[in-house]
Amino acid sequence: MDFIQNLYASQPFWLWLAVGVVLLAIEAAASTEWLLWPAVAAGVVALIAAIAPNLGLPVEAGIFAALTVIATLASRTLIKRVNPTDEPDINDRDLRLVGERARVVEAFVDGRGRVFVSGAEWPAEIEGAAPLAGESVVVESVAGPRLKVRAI
Repeated sequence: MDFIQNLYASQPFWLWLAVGVVLLAIEAAASTEWLLWPAVAAGVVALIAAIAPNLGLPVEAGIFAALTVIATLASRTLIKRVNPTDEPDINDRDLRLVGERARVVEAFVDGRGRVFVSGAEWPAEIEGAAPLAGESVVVESVAGPRLKVRAI
């Protein structure tokens, strides 16, 4: 512990740089998007501490807290401006299937069959007239591992 205190006393920016790197590493591993802004704030405080090393830990911690709040709130506004529509996540394969055209690979019996869409075969349900194998359907929704489809 004495090493950290001595390091902070002589070069306070190293502490904030280390905090920023640790937060950034956790963000990279967890991909939460919540730790990115505190990591940036810690980097800014490291720069401030390098320029003005006599501020002291309470002032630096206050600057860090303020910058974290400001950066987080500003990022939410920026994200809404950049992505105004509430479209499904492009990484959510299930939600991407909605609206896609699928090919029936196993005829529907009692409203249940199998379809091929987006490079994979899926169990599917349909209400009403059941298309034959080889015909096309459209995915209406995803219910767990099963697709709900409708005839075209």
